[in-house]
Formats: sequence, structure tokens, C-alpha cells
Amino acid sequence: MNATPSHQALQPEFRLLVLLVSIGFFMQGLDTTIVNTAIPSMAAHLNEDPLNMHSVVVAYVLSVAACIPLSGWLADRFGVRNTYFSAIIIFTLASLGCGQSDSLNELLAYRVLQGIGGALLLPVGRLAMLKVIPRAQFLSAMSLMSLAGLIGPLIGPTLGGWLAEAATWHWIFLINIPMGILGCLITFKAMPNVTEPSVQRFDLWGFLLLVIAMAGLSLGIENFASTSLSLYWSLGLICAGLAAAVLYALHSHTHQNALFRSKLFNNRVYAIGIIGNFFARLGGNAMPFLIPLMLQVAFGFEPFVTGLMMIPTVLGSLASKPIIRPIIQRFGYRNVLLLNTLLVGACIASFALSGADTPLWLRALHFFIFGVLNSVQFVSMNTLTLKDLPQQDASSGNSFLSMIMMVSMSIGVALAGTLVNVFSAFFEAAQITSAFHATLICLGCINLITAMIFWRIPKDTAV
Repeated sequence: MNATPSHQALQPEFRLLVLLVSIGFFMQGLDTTIVNTAIPSMAAHLNEDPLNMHSVVVAYVLSVAACIPLSGWLADRFGVRNTYFSAIIIFTLASLGCGQSDSLNELLAYRVLQGIGGALLLPVGRLAMLKVIPRAQFLSAMSLMSLAGLIGPLIGPTLGGWLAEAATWHWIFLINIPMGILGCLITFKAMPNVTEPSVQRFDLWGFLLLVIAMAGLSLGIENFASTSLSLYWSLGLICAGLAAAVLYALHSHTHQNALFRSKLFNNRVYAIGIIGNFFARLGGNAMPFLIPLMLQVAFGFEPFVTGLMMIPTVLGSLASKPIIRPIIQRFGYRNVLLLNTLLVGACIASFALSGADTPLWLRALHFFIFGVLNSVQFVSMNTLTLKDLPQQDASSGNSFLSMIMMVSMSIGVALAGTLVNVFSAFFEAAQITSAFHATLICLGCINLITAMIFWRIPKDTAV
């Protein structure tokens, strides 16, 4: 049977472009997960406490979140090819810098730079495909590209653990270099430099307010338990972040050229979806950082074994994909999100029941179930949030959702690291397992707040 006009097979002349965007998607996805299993090895080499290494994850994710609003404007102003090529160069050079770092501060500086490049890779690549590939072939192109996004998180934890054990942790960054070089070589052949004839003036003040809000909240929470910084410093950062968020809310209401206009939140379902996404991801997105750390620091597992143990979570996520839509169609967004939110919270808290002697089959099953529940949660939230947006708000609404997802991950990892340190001081170093368990229970309880948010979803919300 011939393909319908809306679902045509991808033509050969666009395959190189899809390969190029897939390289960027793979690099960005890989670097979000590959660090997690190597953190204890990095801490040992840099003479740092592994419980204080969450800043390595926060620095990358936070800079990604901060630069997402820049991506579309830069691509329109300077062209998709120039912007994408610059992103690959920045990401690759920053990866080289990370791999050569000899101190935590040096590593953090390069991680921020790496996040800036990573923030541009996926949005600009997807925008290039949208502008170049005919609509009838776009679904096929996105399906092929999404495979790269699945492979990165699938192999990231295991590859990171193996490299930390077989070579040194530096190689988790250095492996980006050959992929970056390949991407640079393909860019000028596969991607035309499409620009927009007229581009609005960039909302610099709004951008700065968003950066201050995100950085203030994330860094304030991250340093809350720090012994080297005053508690007042952390409280000051959090207050500055909250103040900047309030100022941006006013700015978005009055400024005609704001990055994200306040009218987006006139859509009730979108507003509920954004707030629910933020709170739901605090626990779910902290787990890929917290669990490998607990397995190695508290239970004494090797990095490679730790990476292997994370595979069932990704397999659970993949296995859930075919069933999510039928479940939502059968029970509706409200019922699915209410029940699944509570199940995810209970699953996160139930990791507090595990110990170093937990049977391998039971641990793998636990991770698999968490992967299934987490995937149902994220897909349901995302589709609910965007489904009723009018066409003129779709691009802005999607960008804001992407930013909130990364901010929530940043704050979630910072919160997890801070809680572990607080409970470590309370339980003392000899009871480090108890500190992790208490942290998991706290992260799971956050989903009670999320369930109250999703309770506000109108009962008649259509699928």
C-alpha cells in the first residue's frame, strides 16, 4: 500500500540531514546520563566528596535550561546551519576541556559551556528539519531521529561506568570529540543556512530575568547544606531567584516582545500541565543521579555494574510506549495522572527498602517498574500540556515546557544532593545508607503535591 500524503517515507536527499541532527541529539542525550555512574570516580580523582558532586550535573542541566530560549532566535537571526555548526563546535571544545580538567571548578566551567552548546543542538536541529523537510516526510524523519535520543540514555550509564573503570573518567567527555568532528564535516553538506527575512528584537531583559530566576533557585538549593558558604548566601540566592521569577511574570504581561507571553497561562490545561511537570520531575529526574550514587557510595557497587543495573529503567520506559495512548484513551488524562503520580511517588520512596543485599532480580524488576511508571508520567504530562495550545502559541509553549523540564531536573538534582548531605550530617557518616533512604522518601512525598495539582484537571478534558 502506498504511503498516505501525511506519512510519506523519507526521501534519500534528506537522510544526511536526519543523520546530522541525530548526532547532535545523541550527544546531548548521552551527556545527560553518562556522568551519573562516573561521579564517585571523578570525586576520587579531584579529591572531592562524592556527595558534593551534584554540581557537575546541575551546571550542565542549568545552562541547557538557560539557553533554550536563545535557540530559536539565534537560528532565525543567523541561520540554522551557522547556529548548529557553532553549537557543535562549542559542545566539542567544551567536552575536550572537561576531559582535561584537573579541578572541580575548572570542570564546572567547561560543563556550563558544554550545556550552552547542548541547549542549541536539539532545538535548532529539529527546527532545521521542520524548515527543510516537506511536511509529508516530517513524521518519518522525527521517528528516525528519536532512535538516537533513545540510544543515548540507554547506553549512557553503562558506558560511563565502564569507561570510569576500564580507563579514566576523562573519557566520558573525550568520546564526544570524534562525533563532534563528524558532525562538523556533515553540517555544511547536509544543512542549508535557512534564515527568516524579519526577526523581532531579542528580549534581553526577559532573558536575564529568567536566567537569574533559574540560577538563583538551583544554586541556592544546591548550596543549602554547604559547609563553605553561609546559609544566608543560599537564602539570598533563593530569594533573588523568586524575585526574578515574579519580575518576569510582570514583564511577560506587559512586554509585547517577551520570550514567553503571560497569555500562555490563560489556557487552564496548559497552566496545570506546566506546574505539574515542574513538581513531578523533581523526584523522577533526580533518580538517574541519586540511584547510581547510592549503589556505589552506600552499597559499594563498581561503576560498570552500577551502569548495567540502570538498563532495566530504560527498558521499562521503552516497553511502556505502546500502552500509554490506549491507557489515556480508556481512562482519561485526569485519572491516569492522578493514579500514576501517586504510584511514581510510592515507587521512588520504596527504593528506601532496598539494601546492598537486595536480590539482583528484585532490584532489576524494581528499576523496570520505575521506568514504566516514569515514562507513563512524562508522556501523559507532556501531551496534556501541549494538546490544546492554539497554533500561534505552539512554538512558544513548547519552548517554555522544554525549559521547565530542564529547570526541574536541575533543581531536582540539587535538592537530592542537598538532602543527602543534610541527612548525612544528621545520621553521621557511618549510616550513609539511612541518609539515602530518607532522601528517597522525601523525593517520593513531593508527588503528593503533584497529585493535588493534577486534581485540578477538568474532568471533561478530552483525549
